[in-house]
Amino acid sequence: QVQLVESGGGVVQAGGSLRLSCAASGRTFSRATMGWFRQAPGKERELVAQHTWSRSTTYADSVKGRFTISRDNVMNTVYLYLQMNSLKPEDTAVYYCAATGDYGERYDYWGQGNQVTIAS
Repeated sequence: QVQLVESGGGVVQAGGSLRLSCAASGRTFSRATMGWFRQAPGKERELVAQHTWSRSTTYADSVKGRFTISRDNVMNTVYLYLQMNSLKPEDTAVYYCAATGDYGERYDYWGQGNQVTIAS
């Protein structure tokens, strides 16, 4: 059974940092693109950062220079991280970890979501 389990959300003051983690298991993700999405109240879900199967990374313009996505393989689990620095109130959202199938472009696997709140 595929599972993506997120952790690390919470409340932090503007200008602070948080690190989100996602543990992905239940299948091989070495050929998958993995990403972090977020959805703020009343807004559409947006792709924040992604780490492709070829190990390249891309970021939304709104987080470039502040967020860093990284990925580690440990035994049968892939860990995806999102280091978030210089946080702003507009970063407040539910953050989701997601993964595609092998060499895929569509995100087929999703975590449960993790609330991140930035206090001004």
